[in-house]
Amino acid sequence: MAKIAFLGLGVMGYPMAGHLAAKGHEVTVYNRTTAKAEKWVAQHGGAMATTPAQAAKGCELVFACVGNDDDLRAVTIGENGAFGAMAKGAVFVDHTTASADVARELDGLARAAGFGFIDGPVSGGQAGAENGVLTVMCGGEPADYAKAEAAIMCFARASRLMGPAGSGQLTKMVNQICIAGLVQGLSEGMAFAQKAGLDGKAVVDVISKGAAGSWQMENRGYTMLDDEFEFGFAVDWMRKDLGICLQEANNNGASLPVTALVDQFYKDVQNMGGNRWDTSSLMRRLT
Repeated sequence: MAKIAFLGLGVMGYPMAGHLAAKGHEVTVYNRTTAKAEKWVAQHGGAMATTPAQAAKGCELVFACVGNDDDLRAVTIGENGAFGAMAKGAVFVDHTTASADVARELDGLARAAGFGFIDGPVSGGQAGAENGVLTVMCGGEPADYAKAEAAIMCFARASRLMGPAGSGQLTKMVNQICIAGLVQGLSEGMAFAQKAGLDGKAVVDVISKGAAGSWQMENRGYTMLDDEFEFGFAVDWMRKDLGICLQEANNNGASLPVTALVDQFYKDVQNMGGNRWDTSSLMRRLT
């Protein structure tokens, strides 16, 4: 069992850290909002720290799951950041969906200080985190990944090293690009079914068994037809992610015309007041 720190107890980090504690690891948590850390300790045991550095001191593994590049820099290299307290040979594992650039930046700083860095964004959403069945796509050095893999699998059903630093973030971008197109296509299909006078749920029942089937159809098709969106992966988060994808595409020359269009459709949803609606709320633009 490892001595582990977990930085960031949002809707993803809270249950992820809980799975580590449940598997017997010695976990110290840090969260900007102290009350959330206190609640976690009351529920799972372990300890809480008041700064990332305090949490990371003496730990073999330090996990993080925060909001964006700036939040990640704050908990790593900001005032009382974890990097200043990490021991040589330890490994920092970042589960934030962030840019490949910040992953490469922090990897370089970690190497210079004598410890490892893995960028490991996740897919599976809040339900995947709570049920311990996330998919984790990682970038970094094989030796560092080997040190962290067993702990990662405490809250994952699949984890894979995709290449050097930044490769995890790039793979997550592919994931979000694919999801954006799927959800728009599903929204148009469900709206078309309604306009055509079909029983939408019967349509989902039959076509989900064929070539059109997808996770999005099986898990969001029915709720879209019921006009239910007060749950799931928020539109604000998806726009953040798609912005990262579009910026990286600008850097590497990839063409993302559909992704750029769907990003603007999500902007329309935000203008409708749907910032916190699930990403499947694209349906509301069409009905």
